[in-house]
Amino acid sequence: MTGDLHIRAGSAPAPFSIAVTPQTAGWTESSMHILHLPPAGVHTHHSGDEEIIVVPLAGSVTVASAGSEFTLAGRASVFTGPSDFAYVGIDSEFTLTSAEGGRFALLGARATRSHPLRHIPAHAVPVEIRGAGQCTRQVHNFGTPEALEADSIIACEVITPGGNWSSYPAHKHDEDTDVESRLEEIYYFEIADGPTGPGVGYQRVYGTTERPIEVFAEVRTGDVVLIPHGYHGPTMSAPGYPLYFLNVMAGPGPQRAWKICDDPAHTWLREAWADQPIDPRVPIRPGSPPLSGPHR
Repeated sequence: MTGDLHIRAGSAPAPFSIAVTPQTAGWTESSMHILHLPPAGVHTHHSGDEEIIVVPLAGSVTVASAGSEFTLAGRASVFTGPSDFAYVGIDSEFTLTSAEGGRFALLGARATRSHPLRHIPAHAVPVEIRGAGQCTRQVHNFGTPEALEADSIIACEVITPGGNWSSYPAHKHDEDTDVESRLEEIYYFEIADGPTGPGVGYQRVYGTTERPIEVFAEVRTGDVVLIPHGYHGPTMSAPGYPLYFLNVMAGPGPQRAWKICDDPAHTWLREAWADQPIDPRVPIRPGSPPLSGPHR
């Protein structure tokens, strides 16, 4: 099953390196496209029945739709802190133009209500330091229900310093209950390069007796892991290789909410964080020193 749920970078035809749709994933709600634009590159996209969040991964891009136009300043790398981003509602045609070229994520979720086109600046993105010790990570909650008005999409991004673990303790969100929401999730990864070449990380997904699933993926820059159900975590950053991942989630339920249940065998770890220091390598914002060597 790992081969079906671990999608390698470059699996999609140009101009995309990744193209996950509900049809290709075998589900109904979530999508993700990773768009590569050359200098002076232009791409036109139609949202259809999805709402879309445009997230610059590297580079800046101008977004034009229905007579409105604005530029996302973007960033040099996902390891330099949060980026500004754009929200595009359903049934909207929009055009992306990048003078210097770059890499951009188009996160999608099936929606029924219309919301207006918006540009949200980087300084408005809520930054959270989660965990402690070797579980310290930095979360950019740009597309969570508390931060962004939308119909169904939930999105965030996480920077994990080298040697630390994220998505830990492992958790799941595959049932609609008072304490859990059913959400399809996509993880997109970028790993910092080391002095001699590309870095590597690892992603774990496992199920329950009633709904088994088994994934242990060695992930590299540009890879994606699909999570239709089950516990997911840890996301493991190898020492020396800071790891970034971008999440998009959506579910068929009427409530837009991210409600999770920890694996009960490991939830005790959250209490242990109270006695551990925060990793001093975070927070990361524009102008901060790099976590390690060069980044792609």
